[in-house]
Parts: sequence; structure tokens; C-alpha cells
Amino acid sequence: MTMDVSNRPRVAYMMSRFPKITETFILFEMAAVERLGVQVDLYPLLRERTDVMHPEARPWMERANFTPFISWPIIRANLRMLVRHPRRYLRAAWRLFKGTWGSMRFFMGALGIFPKSVYFAEKMAATGVTHIHAHFASHPAAAAYVIHLLTGIPYSFTAHGSDLHRDQTMLREKVEEAAFVVPISAYNAEIIRGVCRQQDADKLVLIHCGIDTQAFRPASSNGDDTTRRPLNIVNIGTIHEVKGQKYLIEACRLLHERGVDLMCHIIGDGPDREMLEAQAREAGLEDRVCFHGQRVRAEIIEMLQQADVFVAPSVPSSDGRREGIPVVLMEAMASGVPVVASRLSGIPELVHDGECGLLVPPGDSEAIADAIERLAADPALRRRLGEAGRARVLEDFDLMTNASRLVARFSTGVPA
Repeated sequence: MTMDVSNRPRVAYMMSRFPKITETFILFEMAAVERLGVQVDLYPLLRERTDVMHPEARPWMERANFTPFISWPIIRANLRMLVRHPRRYLRAAWRLFKGTWGSMRFFMGALGIFPKSVYFAEKMAATGVTHIHAHFASHPAAAAYVIHLLTGIPYSFTAHGSDLHRDQTMLREKVEEAAFVVPISAYNAEIIRGVCRQQDADKLVLIHCGIDTQAFRPASSNGDDTTRRPLNIVNIGTIHEVKGQKYLIEACRLLHERGVDLMCHIIGDGPDREMLEAQAREAGLEDRVCFHGQRVRAEIIEMLQQADVFVAPSVPSSDGRREGIPVVLMEAMASGVPVVASRLSGIPELVHDGECGLLVPPGDSEAIADAIERLAADPALRRRLGEAGRARVLEDFDLMTNASRLVARFSTGVPA
């Protein structure tokens, strides 16, 4: 297969699901990359079924290459590849299935993604894709790996959190074939270095996820006077064990007992919502803890501008999941909101304890309560941490700055 390579890079973005409302970092990175002159094609492995979608995702839905796991076009693409390039086809299948054999989750995923990866390979080669970038070190990176073996199109992938921390099956092989690899934190980079060959370590390029620091900015009034209203505590994210919301609710119970007037706003949805709603009721906090469900970006910006404190009480989950660096923490800090977060994974690379936020041990509700109470009692501290938090995000986590570093890699293959 040959590629018609134009002067303008054409990058195929791959991810597990689209449009996933919690993965705005992919959506807005793609938009930023296009503003920097790269043509972006979208290849999700699955179509996310959702009732809530960011308005900015809608134009991408029309461009996305959605496919089922199997269809006649996919079958025909596999037969064509097998007939025209049998050695290449069988080698890619063998390497994928051999590499994932030790993990049931990855092996079953490989069975599902291989046929459509062959179809994607044919389509990318025909449309002149010059590079593939996958978000997540798991199935999307595996699909990019297969397409590379079939077509020679170079690929890279970004390693975030649970996609890297839970299971490193086939990670070494993915790094070995990749043009470069993007860990979003130094913590992730060390994990990858511990798995890959020494000669591949120089492929690692640390590029943080970035956010739009013009959209996420402090409110015109700082809201320091909380003496006449409850302290507004905000948490945003999937309602799941790894996000640690149960420890925040327990912290709210402790604060309520201490006489702190508060309202806790939990934005998002997920498998643990009913459990957490029951926890709030049992703690007598049904009028103090509000579950808002999923919200679009404009609503999140507004809620952050009304927040007094943002809390991200992340914990390692029972199945090995860990956060990377939560993008919502960046958004809160860019909005000038003081943050309380867990001392976990890459979070301390964003939140410097006592300088631009407060860090607490994971799963320690009392420490969370103490940090919130400290902020509730000290408006000057809230203001200082909020200002320093925004400065921290502007320094290392700006969307356009970090997207330009990625585009430099797409265009030249040289470290940015």
C-alpha cells in the first residue's frame, strides 16, 4: 500500500470511545491540533451511546469513522489484505494475539479490534494518513500497532492513567514499534521505562494534557465572602471507586459535625451513584450533597466559577485503576479555585502542596475535612492558592502550548 503524503500532515486520532463526555482532553486536543495546521481524521473503536454530549463534539460526530465490530466491508477488507499481503496480515495477527495471550481482557479486546483495525488500515492508507495517534496505552494503542504493521504508517500513543497502571500487557511491544510515546506525567514515564527496552527510552516525550485557559478562567468576583452563605465544594468526574467520592462525602459529614456550613456539588454519573446517594442520606446530608449528573462544558465552567473549593479525592481502586493527572483539577485551578487533591500518581506534578493547592493522603476523609476546614476559615489562603493554581496551569498545562509540542512530533519526528 502507498500513501499520498501532502505537505499538510494528516493524523488519524484513535480512542476507545467517542464522544465520551469525560474525555474532553481528547476532543479539545484534536481541535487544537487542527488549528495548528494538521488535518485530523477520527477513528474511534466504539461509538459511545450517551444522552449528554458537549456541543463541541457534534461536528466531530459527522466526521468520525464509526464501524461495528464486524460487517461485510470489514470482512472484505480482511480478505483483500489476506490475499494481497498474506505474510503481512498473518504476521500482524500473530504478533497481536501472541502479545495479548497472557491477559484475558487484552486478548478478548484483540479479537474484537483486529478485524476493524485491518479495515481502518486500508482506509487510512487510501486517504493518505501520515501518522496515527492513539489516546490510551491499551486497546487504541494496540489497534494503531496493528495498522502500523500492515501499512507502515508511523504511530504514537498517549498513556494516561488506568490504561497504563492496571495492566502493562504488550506495552513493551507497542513502545518498540511506536515512533514516539507520550506519558502525561513523569510518574507514567517511569512506569513505561520500567517495562520497555533501554534503547526505546528516548522515545518517551513528556507532554501534559492541556486545557483551554481562556475558557477556564476566574470569575470576575472572587467570592471570598462565605460568611453569609454555605461553602461551595465541587467535585467533577465519573462516579466510580477510583475517583474517591465516598471519602469526600464522609469528609462532608465530619465538617457538618464541626459546624461548617457547606454545600457539596458532585457533577457526573457512573456505577457508584446510587451507593453514594444512599451514603449521603444515611449521613443526614441529603440537603447538603447535591448530585447534578452529567453536565456539558459551559455548565461546568459556570459551576467552577461559583466554587469556593474543588476536591479530587482520588484513590487506587480494588482492580488496580489509578488516576493520571485529572484534567478537572487543571480546569478548577485555571478557574482560580483552590483545590484539595490526593497525593497520588502524577497529581503532585500539578498540585504543589501548600503552594498552589493542598494534598492529602488517598482515602483519608479526616485529612480531606481538615484541608477544607482550613480553606473555609481562611479566605486569604483560598485567594492565594487560587491565583497560584492558575499560574501553575498557565506554566505547564496550557492546551495550545502542549498541542504545538505534539504537532512538532507529528510533523518532524524530532523531540519538541
